[in-house]
Amino acid sequence: MTDLPETLKTSELQPPPVPWHLRPMAAIDTETTGLSPQTGDRVIELGVVAFDNGEVTDRWSVLLDPQRPLDPEVTRLTGIKPEELQGQLAFADVVPQLLEKLAGRTLVAYNASFDRTFLIAEFSRAGAQLPRGARWLDPLVFAKVLQKGQGNHKLGTVAKRLGVPLEEAHRASADAECAGWVLQKLAEQLPTDFDELIDLHEKWEGEQEFERSQWKARARGRQTGQVQPQAEGLMQPQKSDIPAHALGPTYAYGDEIDPVRFMILHR
Repeated sequence: MTDLPETLKTSELQPPPVPWHLRPMAAIDTETTGLSPQTGDRVIELGVVAFDNGEVTDRWSVLLDPQRPLDPEVTRLTGIKPEELQGQLAFADVVPQLLEKLAGRTLVAYNASFDRTFLIAEFSRAGAQLPRGARWLDPLVFAKVLQKGQGNHKLGTVAKRLGVPLEEAHRASADAECAGWVLQKLAEQLPTDFDELIDLHEKWEGEQEFERSQWKARARGRQTGQVQPQAEGLMQPQKSDIPAHALGPTYAYGDEIDPVRFMILHR
């Protein structure tokens, strides 16, 4: 056997790292009875789509009995009828299968804070928890920067700009798969190193959360007529040129429907 040159570094013998978008991923989406698990809202549909090597390898969705009435507006948005949920499994019943679907994968969700909040609440109610140490990627965080100034950032709109189809919006499996493909498409404009990607995700997510908190404070002041201290120490009425009922900078303020804004406007 030919001896390796002494100058050959050990690192050069290692295979190059796998680009993050080719790693195992689980794209997740939830449909719910409302906006807040803290007030009793529950998951009514759960979708998980597995991606391996940048391709879909598994699709799984399940309707769940929320054990509470379903608002007609949720049916109008999702098409899910109350009678379809009667007799279905409870969330706790699918926890073992769900954990199997998520194990060892990076978790992907569009507007991830919404789905993550519901999943944490449902897992807690079932006496379980999400996989420890799982990393989350939110395509919305990237889209808001990479498609800045191109229009709203609804999942369907972002997907259309990238040439990704969305056949059945506001159904869990379809939305999950679309989110996964959106992330795959955006990967072309992002670092290939996973650690670099996570750092960028955290940076942009923090900036967007700050923007959102500022928007919410302005909208709240516009609705209530409250005043706020200004830099000079004077008290001035808060003013805003955005509609008081708008969700925030994530979405457009026109007639197009996104699920969260829809439920805010109709509650």
